Amino acid sequence: MDEQATPVRQQHKFNVGSLQKYLTVKSRLSNNETCYGPLLSCSSGQSNPTFLVQTPSKSYVLRKRPPGELLPGAHKVDREYRVQKALFSAGFPVPQPLLHCTDVEVIGTEFYLMEHVKGRIFRDLQLHGVSPAERTALYVAAVELLAKLHSLDLASLNLEGYGRGAGYCRRQVSTWTKQYKAAAHKDIPAMNELSDWLMKNLPASDSEVTLVHGDFRVDNLVFHPTEARVIAVLDWELSTTGQPLADLAYFLMPFYWPTSFSVISSMGSLTGVEAGAPSVGDLISIYCRCRGIPSMLPQWNFYLALSNFKMAGIAQGIYARHLLGNASAPNAALFGQCVEPLAKETLQLVQRSSATVKLCDVFHTRPLTDPTKGRLFLQTAKGQAVLQQVKDFMRQYVLPAQQVSAKTFGLCVILTRISGVQVKARAAGLWNLFLPAVSGLSQLDYAYIAEETGRCLFAPEVFNCQAPDTGNMEVLHMFGSEEQKKKWLEPLLRGEIRSCFCMTEPDVASSDATNMECSFRKDKDNYIINGKKWWSSGYLDQVCVFLIMHHPALGVYLFSRHGQHSMILVPMDTPGVKLIRPLTVFGQDDAIHGGHFEVHFENVWVPASNMILGEGRGFEIAQGRLGPGRLHHCMRAVGLAEFALELLCQRAASRQTFGKKLYQHEVVTHWIAECRLLIEQTRLLTLSAAHALDTMGSRVARKQIAMIKVAAARMACKVVDCAIQVYGGAGVSGDFPLAQMYAYARTLRIADGPDEVQLSSIAHLELRDQLKKTQAKL
Repeated sequence: MDEQATPVRQQHKFNVGSLQKYLTVKSRLSNNETCYGPLLSCSSGQSNPTFLVQTPSKSYVLRKRPPGELLPGAHKVDREYRVQKALFSAGFPVPQPLLHCTDVEVIGTEFYLMEHVKGRIFRDLQLHGVSPAERTALYVAAVELLAKLHSLDLASLNLEGYGRGAGYCRRQVSTWTKQYKAAAHKDIPAMNELSDWLMKNLPASDSEVTLVHGDFRVDNLVFHPTEARVIAVLDWELSTTGQPLADLAYFLMPFYWPTSFSVISSMGSLTGVEAGAPSVGDLISIYCRCRGIPSMLPQWNFYLALSNFKMAGIAQGIYARHLLGNASAPNAALFGQCVEPLAKETLQLVQRSSATVKLCDVFHTRPLTDPTKGRLFLQTAKGQAVLQQVKDFMRQYVLPAQQVSAKTFGLCVILTRISGVQVKARAAGLWNLFLPAVSGLSQLDYAYIAEETGRCLFAPEVFNCQAPDTGNMEVLHMFGSEEQKKKWLEPLLRGEIRSCFCMTEPDVASSDATNMECSFRKDKDNYIINGKKWWSSGYLDQVCVFLIMHHPALGVYLFSRHGQHSMILVPMDTPGVKLIRPLTVFGQDDAIHGGHFEVHFENVWVPASNMILGEGRGFEIAQGRLGPGRLHHCMRAVGLAEFALELLCQRAASRQTFGKKLYQHEVVTHWIAECRLLIEQTRLLTLSAAHALDTMGSRVARKQIAMIKVAAARMACKVVDCAIQVYGGAGVSGDFPLAQMYAYARTLRIADGPDEVQLSSIAHLELRDQLKKTQAKL
């Protein structure tokens, strides 16, 4: 919903004429606008009164200190203005601050003015009025933005000294204890006991310092009117520098509230899956992955308890302002009812928990093993629901086309787009499932889904989950600028365009990416590219409009060995981009990826703004791209092998040689058994890698990803080869999909890094881990 505005209440009225004179005489607004509409009070802002100021052409928001006696250290609007100014300059989504007035003669208190950002502001945690899929996407967008905030560099923001840094948790306990006591209308023993517990159980390490919002909640976010992304973060009054996990716990705090706390901001409680939102475990995993930290968060119960204590203190302060007659919230009288129940509930939480709360208890999710099903690595409830949707959709629309001859596969891909199957998939919410920020699914959730789509080679295209677009979308999502995202990522996510990726070169051994010879040089605001690339996947697709090129960086002598490469966006229609020849896979057109081509670049001029992340960051980007991308291929390979085994068994049961069915021959029986063993082993290793990627990030999980990259391709080749052998001549023909499946599986042993490179990485990482164990014993 949009921001609601109401007439200003009597206790918050001020001299609008004085404000108009101040803004007009000083020419503080653009175009010297002098005509103002009626002043309206915004429903946001529980502490600092917030007003909508309107002119004939624009709207502005004014935030001021409340009138009357205030709690010490509270309502520092100057801090809000300073931090918003720094963040806006850095491109972080906040309303643009326009001016800060310390002259109390103007409207009676200090105030600042900012632009009015129009979008959706949700006053309830369950985000009523949106679908479950969109609700998940909105929560994921919020937690990703919080991770981005905590990743900002304070020095580059010129916010050094903005807060007091290390020791944040101790200061927070002390501050909110003082705030509570200053505002308390009666003695509440539970609040005193909770304050004591917090001070005695401070985190062992409270030295991490980032910018923290201090009040990061759903109702302090402005979402895009139609898209699942945050366009502005509001209410920076409590912002400072300190421990970021306190911010994360405060955002996730309502997941632990009982329904009796719904009076707080009328937002209600949220119990994860039951409310149709992602689980708190999924959100923590996404946050940690965005920040590159482990998702096992020590002393998580402390941060939850601190958040609840802080919320209780805020509620007490709002109620105190009600008693004084200067509260901003119309329902301020109700907040006094929340303080004691919230404190008591929090004490029960910490008394049930040890110093480190078990993930399955805190996250409201099931443990990794479910003895009732005997199955490892369970999906979330949302993942299970989406998987069933995908299975049903595949059965109805996709699998019937699997019988189409491989010779007409390129046409088949086009037909799936024309026939409206993609439109049906998108309408069903089965779109961009590979990207957690959009789908709300974890890599573990998507592993099961990708396995299902692996049963048909063109199924990923139906759900906009096809390579190389998935990798390119991940690159732009993780590393692209806002301009690059708007121009390239958003149309890709909508399925309006396709893309290409150019990395390997015909004249060098590209398995060692440091060999690449393609060159570029800078000319003012442009780069000039020269060189050759091949196996450029997706180039032939009719809606392919740009490529991402991996090439040596400028002045390679300035960079380390793995800092010698960059990635840049090159529009397909740029002069000098030459299509040389199509490449075949085992002699056949590999239309699954829109074909592969050799492409030459002859004095190709590309704007410097097309550089992704920065010069010399290519390897860093590639590792972020290849982690999930490699895993997605492996997930699909398991599904491909399952389908191949089905075909093998069907043939073995229907054909007869030497007086008995094929499956009655011991060699075929053993093939079936060996294939089942290989598939089950590979599936578990794939799910383990997916879980590692979710919980530890791609850097920490690189050994698991490298292992499954080798194992999945080998397994798929073996299973499909057995199926081909059982089919005989039919197996290598175009009458069945096995030949094309084998080409795909065999290519996987080279694509995204050949087996030999992966094996070297696995050995290196294993030796490192073993040496660490040895040193630890010593």
